Amino acid sequence: MKKLSENKSSRKALAVAAAAVTAAAIGLSACSAQAQSPGTIVVQNQDVSANQLTVSGKEEVRVVPDMAEIVFSIRTQKPTAQECQQENAKNLNDTIEKLKSLGVDERSIQTSAYGLDPIYNWNSDTREITGYEMNTQLTVSDIPIDEAGSIMSQSVVAGVNSIDNVSYFCSTYDESYQEALKKAIEMAKGKASAMAEASGRTLGEVSNVEEYGYNPYARYTGYMSGGSARNEMAMETAAAAMDMGVMAGEISVEAQVSVTFNLQ
Repeated sequence: MKKLSENKSSRKALAVAAAAVTAAAIGLSACSAQAQSPGTIVVQNQDVSANQLTVSGKEEVRVVPDMAEIVFSIRTQKPTAQECQQENAKNLNDTIEKLKSLGVDERSIQTSAYGLDPIYNWNSDTREITGYEMNTQLTVSDIPIDEAGSIMSQSVVAGVNSIDNVSYFCSTYDESYQEALKKAIEMAKGKASAMAEASGRTLGEVSNVEEYGYNPYARYTGYMSGGSARNEMAMETAAAAMDMGVMAGEISVEAQVSVTFNLQ
C-alpha cells in the first residue's frame, strides 16, 4: 500500500509540474503575442518635427515648340525578297537625297528600323508565300518647325509612303522649366502660409526643397541660343508652319516640388 501511495504522489507531483510549465508557456506566448499586437506599440527616442510644415506645389508653363522630329516609313511589296529589298533601298536612297537637298544635315537622318517579311496566302492549307514586304523606318530630327510641312511633302514625293509620328521640341525648354519651378515654389509657399495662419503659427524660412517628376521629353538642346530672341523666333516659326498645315500648338512644361518651412 505504501508503494502504491508513493506512486500516486509522484504522478500528482508530475502533473502539477507539467501544469506549471504549460502555464508558463502560455504566459510567454501571450506576452509574445501582446508584443507583436498592432495595438501595443512602444516608441522610443521619437523625433517629432513639430515646428515644421511640408507642402507640395505643382505648376506648368505653356511654350511654343520650334523644332520637330519626324518618323517616316518606306514600305515595299514585291514577288521576291531580292526585288523587294532592291526597290526599298532605291526609295530609301531617293528620300535621303531629297532630305539632304532640302538642307537636312546627314547627322540628323537615321535609319532606325528594318524589316523584311514573307506575305502568306492564309486561305491556303500550305501557307503559300505569295510575296515579300519590306519596311524601313527613317527618323529625321533637328527640323525647324517652319520647314516641317515642306519636308513631309517632299519626302512623300521621293518615296516615303507612311508618316508614323511627328514629335515637337522646344529650344527654350530650360528657361520655361525654371519659370515653372519658381511658380511651383510660390504655390507651395501660399499653401503653407494659409495652413500656418489657420493653426495659429507664423511661417518661417525654408529648411528644405525637393524636386520631383522632371521629364524633359520636349527639351531640345542643339538649336539656337539667346533668350527673348529665341522666344520670338519660336513664335514666328510656329506661325509659318501653321500656314503649311503643320500646327505644333503648345507644349506643357511642368514642375513639381516639395518644400519644408519652419514654423514660429
